[in-house]
Amino acid sequence: MNTANGCWRLSMTTVNNSPDKNSTTQTLQAPPVCTEDDIYYFREGTNNRLYRWMGAHPCTHATQEGGKPEKGCWFAVWAPNAREVQVIGDFNGWQHGASPLAVRGDSSGIWEGFVPHASVGDCYKYRILSAPTGEWLEKGDPFGFAWEEPPCTATRIADISYRWDDAEWMKTRGQANALNAPISIYECHLGSWMRPDDNPHGFLNYRDIAPKLADHVQSLGFTHVELMPITEHPFYGSWGYQTVGYFAPTSRYGSPTDFKA
Repeated sequence: MNTANGCWRLSMTTVNNSPDKNSTTQTLQAPPVCTEDDIYYFREGTNNRLYRWMGAHPCTHATQEGGKPEKGCWFAVWAPNAREVQVIGDFNGWQHGASPLAVRGDSSGIWEGFVPHASVGDCYKYRILSAPTGEWLEKGDPFGFAWEEPPCTATRIADISYRWDDAEWMKTRGQANALNAPISIYECHLGSWMRPDDNPHGFLNYRDIAPKLADHVQSLGFTHVELMPITEHPFYGSWGYQTVGYFAPTSRYGSPTDFKA
C-alpha cells in the first residue's frame, strides 16, 4: 500500500495454524517512488506533495541487484546548479565523499540516492559543489522534517509516519465547526505562553502545552487557536518568522511526533 509519506510498504505475513494473533508480520519500507507525473508537476510548480519523496526517508533497500536489503535512508534534493552532491552526517562520520548522490537523468536537477546505516535521529547536511563558483557548500535539507535545536544547524532524520486516532472528532467536525458558526480566535506564541515551573527560561513540550492551552482557551470562550509560526527558525527572538525548515516543527518544543500527538 502507498503510505502517507510517499513510501511503499511491502508486507510479508507468515500464518501458522494458531489463531490470528500469533501470526508474524515483517514490514519492509522501500524508497519513495518519484514518477514522471511527479516531475511534470514539479517543473510546472504545482506539485504540492513533494515532501513525499524529497528530503530524507528511512527505508530498506538493496544496493545491488539481488542483494540483501539494508536499512538506511533515501535522500533527494533539488540542486540544479550543482556539479556534485554528497550527504554527510552522523552515519558516515561527516566524511567528505563517503555518500555521493546521483543526478536524475530527466534534467530535473534533482539528486538522489540511498545511504545505508543512516537512521532516525541522525543529523545530516548536503555537501554541494557549486558549478558556477567551484565552491563546496554545506546546506541543511529544505524538505527536512526535523532539525537540531538552535544554534546548531543540521537537519535530523525523522520518521513522520503516524496513526491518527481522531476519527470521532472528524465525524462531528462539520457540525461543531460549521461555516456559518461564530468564531473567536486566540493567537498564541507557544514558547512564551507558558514556561516550565522548574525552568523559567526553558520550554514545555508540545504534548504538555496542548491540554493546558486547550483548557485555557475554552475557559475564555474562544473557539479556535491560531499559532504563531512553529516551523523551525534559528533566532528565537523572531517569534518564528525567520523560517528555515518549512516542513519541520521547531525542535525547541519537541519532535514531529510530539507535535502531532
